Amino acid sequence: MLDAGSTNRRPRGVRFLITVMLTAAALAAPSPADAAVSRAELALRWAPIHYQDVDATGSHALSGQSDYVTRVDFDGDLDGRNNWDRAGQAGAALAAHVYYSVVETSTHWYITYFFFHPRDWTDHPFFETEHENDGEGALFAIERDGSTYGVLRSAVTVAHSDFFSYTPTGSTWTSGGESIDGTLRFQASPHDTFQHPVTAQEAQGHGLKAHPQYDINGDGLVYYPSTSAETPSNGNDRDVRYQLIDIFATGGLWAQRSNASLFASLGTFAGDTSGDCGVGTWRCSANSANAPWGWDDGNDAPARGEIASDPAKLAAAYFTVPSGLARAYSYNPYAGAAAALAEAARTAPPTVD
Repeated sequence: MLDAGSTNRRPRGVRFLITVMLTAAALAAPSPADAAVSRAELALRWAPIHYQDVDATGSHALSGQSDYVTRVDFDGDLDGRNNWDRAGQAGAALAAHVYYSVVETSTHWYITYFFFHPRDWTDHPFFETEHENDGEGALFAIERDGSTYGVLRSAVTVAHSDFFSYTPTGSTWTSGGESIDGTLRFQASPHDTFQHPVTAQEAQGHGLKAHPQYDINGDGLVYYPSTSAETPSNGNDRDVRYQLIDIFATGGLWAQRSNASLFASLGTFAGDTSGDCGVGTWRCSANSANAPWGWDDGNDAPARGEIASDPAKLAAAYFTVPSGLARAYSYNPYAGAAAALAEAARTAPPTVD
């Protein structure tokens, strides 16, 4: 290396060549914005702004808290059979969390979002059923178009035992084996710089659709994706941040799928009829809530759980996709349990939620 006072200089042609090489190297090196996005970052980018209707009437509503979204172990344990009662105890920690999983092909990312409530409840005295635990959600298909986060092409939501399909304005995807049920709209978040898709859940039974097919009717919560979890200040809090939890995290929800305290069978949460579940209404049913690998629309071609475990199959069945749809997965942790999931799909009773 030459010191500052040296009179030796490289020939002009050599200096020019070095300059060209350094410039080319700088252009070729990926900037942070161009670097591969992590699955957690991808899930946070596309996580929905979520409208949750709240009903505070009746003892089973817990003054509206029965409609708060939270984590499966909100009470500090992984016992699915005590959640109904624990949700009603003083000091119950109902901070907002939403689960997600990412599955990848060469052409698309598929992100499943899972919203959990400790109670599926009602305040009607006739012909209504309650149950412990409740799991609804949505699948988003994102085309890998070369941009950092891709472009969202479709959503399929879970409302009890039915699926509903949506596309955003301008999507290249159109109706296929199933008709499109509406438009998926976007909304700016006050907590980041992105436009997020907007979903909504009804009170009590918590069916999930694109907003405003469900909407807040009176009291309600608006949840925003974030890196922190907040507990609503009351049942009419319009700015609550929720934190994402990876379904595939070490020791996480997928790892617990054989935990008999949490799951009654593969994809179905354990829930009993203890406490006041069913009191004042038709009945309380046991083992009636499902994780994403247990979701099913029995009238549609995809099998039980494939909305999460084989989302490319569901996308191909539901939509017409002009840009091509790879079916082989480059990342799919559900695949390791494919035989067990197929057997559950064959033998499980019809999904009722």
